Amino acid sequence: MKIKIIIAVCISLIVIIFGIALGSVYIPPADIFNIIRQKIFGTELPEHIQPAAIAIVWNLRLPRALLAFIAGGALSVSGAVMQSVLRNPLASSYTLGVSSGASLGACIVIFYGMTMPFAAVFTLPVMGFIFGLGTILLAVALASRLDGQMENNTIILVGMVFSMFVNAVTTLMSALSREHIQRLIFWQMGSFASKGWQPVYILVPVVAVGIIYIIHFNRELDMMTFGEDQAKTMGVNLKRVKWILLISSAALTGSAIAFVGIIGFVDLVAPHIVRKLFGSSHRYVMPMSALFGGTFMVICDLAARTVVSPSELPVGAVTAIIGAPFFAYIYFGRRAKK
Repeated sequence: MKIKIIIAVCISLIVIIFGIALGSVYIPPADIFNIIRQKIFGTELPEHIQPAAIAIVWNLRLPRALLAFIAGGALSVSGAVMQSVLRNPLASSYTLGVSSGASLGACIVIFYGMTMPFAAVFTLPVMGFIFGLGTILLAVALASRLDGQMENNTIILVGMVFSMFVNAVTTLMSALSREHIQRLIFWQMGSFASKGWQPVYILVPVVAVGIIYIIHFNRELDMMTFGEDQAKTMGVNLKRVKWILLISSAALTGSAIAFVGIIGFVDLVAPHIVRKLFGSSHRYVMPMSALFGGTFMVICDLAARTVVSPSELPVGAVTAIIGAPFFAYIYFGRRAKK
């Protein structure tokens, strides 16, 4: 297992380096290390490194690669939690309406020109996060009222109903205010372009704290995978644990998509690959989902900005191209086994 983990870490580092090195201008890995070392420790730079290369690495590609890695890791851990809690391999925060709620929040900000008084640049991310998290809070609260035991099917069905309702509201608002619809669509497609260091500084502590907090529930998650009755027998307070884990995972998803837009399928693909390679123990599933999800997102972002260079594809479209067939494989594969 240790060898697998070391190999996975090395692959992730290599992918991040390629994510920084490749583009319209190739930057050699040695130059990347020298630039990062100079920025952090103030060391001397070799004479052949031009100011343009420094700007490309430090201001554009490095924060973009790190943001993609952090967002991918957050989404993947969220997906792993949802699949384990709801015991459904196709479950995700999007199933329960996080993306729909975030889209409605973005829609309100874009269409009505809302700004926060002291941090206008963060208005869209903050509203996206609040509406995304608020949607799942309402969905779980309603599921709890309808079903005191909070059965998984009840949670999923209520989440889908909320998601469809919120999507309908967003569509209606878009139809009534078409002059802003292009900006909303661009946000919904997802992008890591021109984000800078600010989102990285904010997401690093938020995502790190969220993942560490969720990891504390590894034992409960292991028990829940064997069935709710067995988990209750082992002393798990299912209703409380479900509330905590569903809200925590939704917060991770909301934090990520608030800054980069809606990017789907990463939370579906990465946890399944991790379970195939590292087993079902959440001691490994959670950290390795973060690692694989981040790596997968960096690869998708690299493809988005290089395949049709100098133009750029939406990252959400690239993840969907890979994720949609994977989704179908999981769904029809399960049916074939029955």
